[in-house]
Amino acid sequence: MKLFTVLALGSLAVSSALSAQDAGTDETKVWQTSAELGAITTSGNTVGTSITGKIDARQELESWSNQYIFSAFFKEDEKEDADGNTVTERSAERYLISAKGAYKLDTEHDNLFIIGSHTRDEFGAFEKYNTVAIGYGTRLYDAETQHLDVEIGPGYFSGTRATGESESGFIVRGAAAYNWQISESAAFSQTLSVEYGDDNTRTIAETALTAKINGAMQMKAAFLVQNDSDVQPDKENTDTQTSLTLVYSF
Repeated sequence: MKLFTVLALGSLAVSSALSAQDAGTDETKVWQTSAELGAITTSGNTVGTSITGKIDARQELESWSNQYIFSAFFKEDEKEDADGNTVTERSAERYLISAKGAYKLDTEHDNLFIIGSHTRDEFGAFEKYNTVAIGYGTRLYDAETQHLDVEIGPGYFSGTRATGESESGFIVRGAAAYNWQISESAAFSQTLSVEYGDDNTRTIAETALTAKINGAMQMKAAFLVQNDSDVQPDKENTDTQTSLTLVYSF
């Protein structure tokens, strides 16, 4: 596990180091960062709090496109124990960090990428889930207001289940991202990633609709689905999350 985490962080270090070289010669580098946050508090018959947040930083250089993501979600509920006392229980806690570097090829939108990610999910099928993958990406469809990007390549995963059992092995990773600028103030996006392995196949899909409030602030409604094909009997294969967040871009 430690070795795998080093590999994941190594992918970030290599990408950042090469990007720094480009930064020294490219005066047109651009950072695009968005931070989103949403919270729901309930009272009455059901008392609880859920919070979700995400930071997505993208860097466009002359030869590299880099992306760094950190997201978190947790949920707490108030319940009564056997003695009638009110207690607070954590019912969801998930963190994700990922880094991706894509080297631009001569053909527009074609690239060679390396990506590393680490997920910590206290209540999921896997408490820890790490992946490293390399591959090729391209744009299959490109219109004035819409585009579809895809990528595929081999990789390696390492995971720890809630039982403490560890698994690892080679995977094939495929991903797609569709974006549609509906109007000047509204946009639709659909992302999908599939990590296919002999022991488990993890599929993650997010559907999102954003509406601009002002120049830097947006409202985002999203539906996230995560599915693991092989889980222990006391776990569900599919986790879903519906969120409404404020997004600040800078």
